[in-house]
Amino acid sequence: MSKNYVIGFPRIGEQRELKKVLESYWAQNTCFEDVQKTASELKQRHGNYQKDAGIDYISSNDFSLYDNMLDMAVTLGAIPQRFQALKNEELYFSMARGNKGAVAMEMTKWLNTNYHYIVPELSIEDEYKLNGTKIINEYKEAHAYGIKTKINIIGPITFTGLSKRVDGGDVFALYNKILPLYEELLSEISQLDSEIILQIEEPIFVKDLDAKVLSLIKPTYDRLACVSPKLKIAVVTYFENSCEATNILVHTPVDFIGLDFLHGVENLKSLELIAKSNKKLIAGIVDGRNIWKNDIDKSLQLLKNISQTVNKDDIFISSSCSLLHTPFSLKYEEKMDEEIKNWLSYAVEKLDEISLISKIFFEGEKALNEKEKLLYEKNTKANSSRRTSSLIHDKNVQHRTENSTIFERDGAFEERIKIQKELLKYKELATTTIGSFPQTQELRAARKEFKNLQITKSEYIAQMKKYIDECIAFQEECGLEVLVHGEPERNDMVEYFGEQLSGYGFSQNGWVQSYGSRCVKPPFIYGDISRPEPMTVDWISYAQSKTDKIMKGMLTGPVTILNWSFVRDDIARSDVSKQIALAISDEVKDLQNAGIKIIQVDEAAFKEGYPLRSSKISAYEEWAVRDFKIAVSSAKKETQIHTHMCYSEFNDIIKTIEAMDADVISIETARSGNKLLKIFAKVGYKQEVGPGVYDIHSPRIPSVDEIVSQIKSLLEVLPKEQLWINPDCGLKTRKWEEVRQSLINMVDAVTIIRKELN
Repeated sequence: MSKNYVIGFPRIGEQRELKKVLESYWAQNTCFEDVQKTASELKQRHGNYQKDAGIDYISSNDFSLYDNMLDMAVTLGAIPQRFQALKNEELYFSMARGNKGAVAMEMTKWLNTNYHYIVPELSIEDEYKLNGTKIINEYKEAHAYGIKTKINIIGPITFTGLSKRVDGGDVFALYNKILPLYEELLSEISQLDSEIILQIEEPIFVKDLDAKVLSLIKPTYDRLACVSPKLKIAVVTYFENSCEATNILVHTPVDFIGLDFLHGVENLKSLELIAKSNKKLIAGIVDGRNIWKNDIDKSLQLLKNISQTVNKDDIFISSSCSLLHTPFSLKYEEKMDEEIKNWLSYAVEKLDEISLISKIFFEGEKALNEKEKLLYEKNTKANSSRRTSSLIHDKNVQHRTENSTIFERDGAFEERIKIQKELLKYKELATTTIGSFPQTQELRAARKEFKNLQITKSEYIAQMKKYIDECIAFQEECGLEVLVHGEPERNDMVEYFGEQLSGYGFSQNGWVQSYGSRCVKPPFIYGDISRPEPMTVDWISYAQSKTDKIMKGMLTGPVTILNWSFVRDDIARSDVSKQIALAISDEVKDLQNAGIKIIQVDEAAFKEGYPLRSSKISAYEEWAVRDFKIAVSSAKKETQIHTHMCYSEFNDIIKTIEAMDADVISIETARSGNKLLKIFAKVGYKQEVGPGVYDIHSPRIPSVDEIVSQIKSLLEVLPKEQLWINPDCGLKTRKWEEVRQSLINMVDAVTIIRKELN
C-alpha cells in the first residue's frame, strides 16, 4: 500500500477566485458571506483534487483568507492593542491591511521565499486567549464533504521566533505564555476524532539556531506529544536541512519527522538517528518550490538510498514543502510552446507525481495501471528531451558569460557623487517614487486586448503614452522632483523583462500568491539568457521627452529577476544570474546613450535569496554582488545608479550592500520607523539613502503631520544631505485616490521640513 503526503496546497484558486472575491469585498462591492462561500467552495475543490490524485494525507487549515501566521496570531489571541476593539473579519483584515485609525502589522518574507507573512506582535503586557474556531471548523468542514484530513498548524517555536517583541527584549522570553496555549489547542483538537494527524510546521529549525532556542525543542515536544494519545504528531521542516533539530526531535515522543531532501540534502545525515528512534519519515522529494517535472527515476533512486537506512514501511513520500509556492494547474496553459510545457509541473500535476512515485516505490512498476504506465513513460521522455533540447543551449551566451571580466564601474563613489550632484542639481531631501504607479483596470484591459490582437500595436502604444503623460502631469503638479514614467506597459517587474529575454518562458495562468490577495506570475528560465533588443529605451525616452525634470530609467536587477523566477535546475544559479546581469548591462548602456541620467536597477529580492544557513552565505553574496556590479558596469561616472530593496533587515548584510556600490538605495522602513536606518549610520555608510516614509501596502492615506514626524525620525539617524524622500515601495497595487493624496502629503511634508531646516 502506497503512503503519500502533501505538506500543503495553494489556496488562491485555480482562477484566482479568492483574490477576486477578497478585493471585491474590500472595495465594498460584495459582502463577507460571499467571501466565506467562495472560500468554502475552494477548500472542497482543493481537497477533491488531492483525493482524486490518490493522496493519502491531505491538509486542513492550510487554507487562509490572508496568511497562516496571521491566522495563528488570531488563534492564540495575540492581538495588538490598537486592534482589540474590533471583531471578526474587521479585526482580521485590519491587522493585515491597517485601517484609518491604525497602521497594519509588519509584513516580511517567509524565510527565503517570495511569500510574505504578517509578523505577529508580542508583548509582556498582553494577555493571550485561545480561539481555535477556525481550525476546528475547517476540520469538520472537510469531514462533511468526505475527506478526513490531517490538521496543519504553525509550530510554537517558529511562531515565537518569527514574531517580534514590540516592547523590546528577547521574543523567546515570552515563550512560557505561548506554549500553554498550544497545549490547550491540541487538547481541543484531540476531541475531534479517535485519531488525528497533527502537522506542526517548524521551518525555523532549518536556520542556524542558538543553544537557547535548541534547548526549547525537547521540553516543547515532550509536552505537546503527550497531550492526548489520539494525536499523532508530525513535526515538519522545509527549505533546508534541520539536522541539529532532528537530532533532538528523535528523543521526543513525536510520531513523524518531515524533512526536505531536495533543498536540504544534508538531511540524509539524520537518517540513522530517525531509523533508531522508530519514527516515521515524511520524505520531501517532489519539489514544492519549482515548476520542473519531477525526474521520477532520480526520485526513486533517492528513496532507495533512504530506505537502506530507514525501514521502507516507515517512509511517507511527500512534497518538499507546501505547494503554495507553485502555480495551480497546467491545464490553462493553452498558448505555451508544447515542448517547453512538457517539461513543467504545477501543483495539480505534482499530486500525480507524488502518487505515482509512491506506488512504484511501495508496490513496484508491475502494479501500475495503463494510465500510470503512460504517465511514467511521458515523464521519462520529457526529462530526456529537456537534457538535449536545442532550445536550452546558446553557445554565444555561454562564451560571453565565461569570458566576461568587467565587474566594476569607473570611479569611486566620492568622485561619482560629486559629478552627479553638479550635473543633476537635485535638492537635499529630494523627492521621488520607487517606480510604478497604479495599474488600473483600463491598463490591464489594454494589455490583454493587445495580446489577444483585439487592438493594433499603435492603438496600444497610444493608450500607454496617454497614461505616461497623465503620470508625468500629476508628478509635476504635486511637486515631485525626480520623476518616473509609471510603468503602464509592465505587467510585472520581472515578467515584463522575462518576456523580452531569450531563454525565458512565461505563462497565462502561472499565478502564485505573494501576500493576501496579491498574486504574481513569475516567468521561468529554461535556457541560456540573452537580450535580443532594447527592452525599455523607447518608453523611458518618450517619458523624458515630455518633461524638463529628470526621468528615472527603471530596470529590475539580475538577482531579483533570478529570485522572482522559476529557475532552471540543470546549471548553477550563479551562472544563470551572470547571464541575466550581462543582458541588463546592455540595457543600462542603451538607456545612458539615450540621455537618461538616473537609472534605477531594483534588487527588491536581493535579501530573500540569502541561504538559510550561514555556511552558505558567503558564496551567494560573492556572485550576487558580482552580478549587480556587472549589470551597472556600463554606467558612466555621471550616470546615477539607484537600487531598491524590500523587506530587509540590513544589520547582517550592510557590508554587502556597501560592496554593491549603488549611488542611492531606497528601502522599506515605513512599518519599522528609523530602526532599519540606524545600521547605515552605525557603519558610516557613505552612499545616499531613500527610506520609505509611508507604507504602500496599506490602503490608508498618511497625513502630512505623520510624514513630517517620520522624516524627523530619519533625520535623527542620517543628515539631510544623504537622504531622499519616497514611499517605501512601488505604487502599482494602490488606487489613484490613495496615491494622489499620499504623494501630495509627502511633498508638503518635505516642504515643511526644508523650511524648518533653513
